[in-house]
Amino acid sequence: MATILVTGGAGYVGSHCCLALSRAGHQVVVYDDLSNGHAKFAKWGPLEEGDIRDAPRLREVFVKHRPDAVLHCAALIEVGESVKHPERFHDVNVRGTQVLLGAMHETGARAFVFSSSCAVYGVPERLPMDEAHRYAPASPYGQNKLDAERLSEAAATARGGSYAHLRYFNAAGAAWGEGLGESHEPESHAIPLALFTLLGRRETFRIFGEDYDTRDGTCLRDYVHVLDLADAHVRAVERLLSGGASLAANLGTGDGVTVRELIAAIERVTGQRVPIVPAPRRDGDSPALLADNSLALRELGWAPSRGIDRIIADAWKWHSVVEAQA
Repeated sequence: MATILVTGGAGYVGSHCCLALSRAGHQVVVYDDLSNGHAKFAKWGPLEEGDIRDAPRLREVFVKHRPDAVLHCAALIEVGESVKHPERFHDVNVRGTQVLLGAMHETGARAFVFSSSCAVYGVPERLPMDEAHRYAPASPYGQNKLDAERLSEAAATARGGSYAHLRYFNAAGAAWGEGLGESHEPESHAIPLALFTLLGRRETFRIFGEDYDTRDGTCLRDYVHVLDLADAHVRAVERLLSGGASLAANLGTGDGVTVRELIAAIERVTGQRVPIVPAPRRDGDSPALLADNSLALRELGWAPSRGIDRIIADAWKWHSVVEAQA
């Protein structure tokens, strides 16, 4: 059993990773400032409140718990907000990572698993996108993720550590039976926004652009269940702790759906009609994002096991039952 410090462990992806790590027999320590996370999501180990930019607080937590590895999920994640407030995003996402890596070095932790993003690639040159795709982030958020990857790679090279950069495509779904799901304020992700119309929390769901070069004119995205993501993190942690080599790997299904196909799936799963309205394209939206996940299969033995209907069914249970009763 290893001790894993999970920054942002009270957030959406982080809490699901804590669940998966605990099920795999590891001791979890959550480090979260609760600005976007929820204390009730920290169920599988102690919760240590703190900011990743707070070096003395981090060192205190590292000395207290002596983690064997760090899973770094803490970040500001809203792409649009990163365009409006690039300095703030850099401070949290890049400088925060640098402070975290420094705390690891001071206390002897060497294995670093990073919650990264396909945003490091920018607009696709080819589909599906593999890890050899060129880096051209289209937002400060994407640049933050790339900068943080480079920081961790440099730290590992200089200090003899190891890293796994896990580049998410579209995280979705919920472990609703464990009381975990998406709970963002404000919410910007397509699946919960569409489900909110069925719950009367929104009047309509907007489709931004219907003239893209895709099979039905709407944007195509690669949705991966958050529990599948969590499984990949466990595999990455255990790889590094067993002496495995560092890596960067895409986490997606390789089987995308368009916005219209997503709405059809939601209507199929819930038996309800989603009220939709057309809207202009949004600046920065890529027509299609699709993962080549063959490296994750080869190096981690990982492949997603939950498809779009399961993703929607779990999200629907979370929003319509669990979250509604909270």
